Amino acid sequence: MARPSRVSRALSQNFLADRAAAARFAKVAVPHPEAPLVLEVGAGKGALTELLAPRCRRLLAYEIDERLASALDARFSGTPQVDVIGADFLAARPPRTAFSVVGNVPFSRTAAIVDWCLRAPALTDATLLTQLEYARKRTGDYGSWTLLTVLNWPRYEWRLLGRVGRRSFRPVPRVDAGILRMERRRTPLLDSVALQGWRDLVELGFSGVGGCLYASLRRAHPRRRVDAGFHRARLDRHVLVGEVTPEQWLRLSEVLAP
Repeated sequence: MARPSRVSRALSQNFLADRAAAARFAKVAVPHPEAPLVLEVGAGKGALTELLAPRCRRLLAYEIDERLASALDARFSGTPQVDVIGADFLAARPPRTAFSVVGNVPFSRTAAIVDWCLRAPALTDATLLTQLEYARKRTGDYGSWTLLTVLNWPRYEWRLLGRVGRRSFRPVPRVDAGILRMERRRTPLLDSVALQGWRDLVELGFSGVGGCLYASLRRAHPRRRVDAGFHRARLDRHVLVGEVTPEQWLRLSEVLAP
C-alpha cells in the first residue's frame, strides 16, 4: 500500500473511509440532484467525488496532491461531468455563475477555505467536514457566537448538520468531525447600505475594550442610545459579547447602527 504523500501529511488530510458516512454527507451537501455546479475541496482518493458526481451536472474536483490528482483523473476519465483539477483550491478563481462548495477539508486549512467561500460573490452554499469544535463554534452550538459568524449573519445562515466520528477517517484523527453548512440567504437581512453600519457596530462590540459589550458600545454611542438598544434586544448590561445571539445583534443594530 502506498504511503500518503508529503503534501497529504503537511495538510493534515484525513480521508473519509466510511462509505455510509460519505453517502450521508453527499446527500446533505447536495440535497437536490442535478445541482448545476459543485466545487469539491480536497477530493483525495475520490470517496466523495464518486457519490457527488451523480448528483451534479458539473463537478470540479480540486486536489492539490499531484499523485492523488493523477489517480483521480484516471478513475473519473469516463465520467463526463467530473473535471479533476490538480491545483490548490485556494488559488482558484470563483465561478461567475451560481455554485456550491463541498468538501472533507484539511483541518489546517479550514479557516482559509471558509474565508474563500465568504468572498465568492456567486456562492450559494458550502457544506464542509471540519473539526467538530470548529463547526460548533461557528454555529453557536456552544451557546456562544464568534465575530466571523455574527459579521456574516445578515448574508449567510450557519448550521451544524451533524457529526462524523473520527474512526470514519483514515488516518484516524484525534477528534470527531462536524458537518458545517453555510447557506447564502436569498434575501439578505440588511441591504448593502445597512451592512456597513452592521460591520462597524459588530466589530466595535467585539473589540473587547471595557471588559463587556455595554462598555465597548459606549465608546461610540451615548448611554441613552445604548440603554435603548439593550432594552430592545432584551440584554443585561453585564452580558458578554459572545453570549449575544445574531438575532439580538439585529435588534441592537435597529437602534445603534446608522
